[in-house]
Amino acid sequence: MADEVREAKVRVLVVDDEPQILRALRINLNARGFDVTTASSGAGALTAAGQTNPQVIVLDLGLPDIDGFTVLAGLRGWTNVPVIVLSARTDSSDKVQALDAGADDYVTKPFGMEEFLARLRAAVRRGSVATESSEPVVETDAFTVDLRAKQVIRAGHPVHLTPTEWGVLELLVRNEGKLVGQRDILTHVWGPSYGTQSNYLRVYLASLRRKLEIDPTTPRHLLTEAGMGYRFVR
Repeated sequence: MADEVREAKVRVLVVDDEPQILRALRINLNARGFDVTTASSGAGALTAAGQTNPQVIVLDLGLPDIDGFTVLAGLRGWTNVPVIVLSARTDSSDKVQALDAGADDYVTKPFGMEEFLARLRAAVRRGSVATESSEPVVETDAFTVDLRAKQVIRAGHPVHLTPTEWGVLELLVRNEGKLVGQRDILTHVWGPSYGTQSNYLRVYLASLRRKLEIDPTTPRHLLTEAGMGYRFVR
């Protein structure tokens, strides 16, 4: 199994405010061929998740800025990536709450490294099956978005998008039909410190419409909800 993981180079995001936990997991996961990103706060976790697109997330509940449940809710707003909660909270109500909120597994501290790694591998396998069984291509009358390939096709040709343009488009497409707030998009794509910079969105949405819409002045798929946010519809 270790050889398989090395070949796949699975991306893992580990979120914990205890430096010794982060260090231990980073060393152990790196030694087994995982590609590890770490974060020590809730805001850092949300930013890192958007930037690195991890295949599994290890999440502590007791974070210094944002409660782990809030982070989990934020993640589930746009991704189904497997999340393993790693927490010192042993009360069954916390476990039930975490699982109901969308966690895939719950590991209590202190924990055995080999058991933890087995749970991690199982979560990765479940996530891979879910991804393979889902339909990652979204088609409109003007363009097609391939979420797995991270590519947009229009009139039979790939459309060049910058990483930021793709980040905005992907978030909207994954929330098809739903209003995505300006602050949510800014925080997801640019980071928590950009939550009020709505001018960024106007610029990038205008660029996306020029590249994707048949008539950018009258968009049919990338819609603006004045003062609130944006919505993608087919």
